[in-house]
Amino acid sequence: MSAYTAPSQIAQRQLEYFHGKHVLIAGEAEDLFALELTKHCESVSVFTTHYGYHKQFSQHSQITSYFGAQLEADTHADMLLLYWPKAKAEAEYLLAMLMAKLGTNTEICVIGENRSGVKSIEKMFSQYGIVKKYDSARRCSFYWGKCLNEVTPFNLQDWYKTYPLTVGNDTLTIKSLPGVFSHGEFDKGSELLLETLPRLKGRVLDFGCGAGVIGSVIATRNPDAKMDMCDVSALAIESSKATLQANGLEGNVFASDIYSDTGKTYHYIISNPPFHSGLDTQYSAAETFLSQAPTHLARQGNMFIVANNFLKYPPIISRSFGECTTVTKNTKFSIYHAIKTK
Repeated sequence: MSAYTAPSQIAQRQLEYFHGKHVLIAGEAEDLFALELTKHCESVSVFTTHYGYHKQFSQHSQITSYFGAQLEADTHADMLLLYWPKAKAEAEYLLAMLMAKLGTNTEICVIGENRSGVKSIEKMFSQYGIVKKYDSARRCSFYWGKCLNEVTPFNLQDWYKTYPLTVGNDTLTIKSLPGVFSHGEFDKGSELLLETLPRLKGRVLDFGCGAGVIGSVIATRNPDAKMDMCDVSALAIESSKATLQANGLEGNVFASDIYSDTGKTYHYIISNPPFHSGLDTQYSAAETFLSQAPTHLARQGNMFIVANNFLKYPPIISRSFGECTTVTKNTKFSIYHAIKTK
């Protein structure tokens, strides 16, 4: 069985496209195919909005890894290898940002699963140049093209979706970048969670903060709460910062791969934990988050999470905390509560 994802396997069949190139990899790059490319390219760098991938790539000296909402550093790249992201809006964002950075005459290879809508690249790329499909295998497609046209300068502020949100008696302004959870809309699970929460004080962690909805509502309602907000996505980090700023709120927003960069003594951990990786349901990150939660809580610290009813979280929480209480539920979501007693 290959160590590479299906999109990487189809790129592996087309190594001649990469020979002698300075390749910049972006998008949903979830494996270490970049290491193989270093054997064929002049240089390989990675731009990722995923903090976990950045930490993984950073362990390899032959690859330069950049993490952020946009690529700030100068690069010698003359080819972009784009792993098609799960959100079409994120693909548009990445193309606009990276083509503006790399400029005219940059070659592009695009790989992705057919069910992800990768064929949209032909129409999406037309403003930059021409891209065509050259291979398909393992239900994936491989496209090659070139940026031939002048590229519009990129401005991050143009990509925020801004919308008002009323939760109970509170009305906030939410700012969200493409690819961020609840982009442009309020998740019903988060709404149920916020309806259920008691008054909070002390150190509070909003885990998987997304556009900053949960953390901002908590900060608005609980002036005695000291907010930490973390996410694995740089796009989420920038969105949460912008949402806090738009509402005159304070919070410490930072990137973390599960608990890699968080504190150890929170009084509350609050979360609508993500359970998707790419297009598939992926439980491992959520299971790690739940099982390790007690080690990041102060004694008598509380965890409140919302989850789809089909997710089997209560047994994991019970093993970690000794007990899991279902505070409330509806036809789709449940709110679970646990207390660190030891």
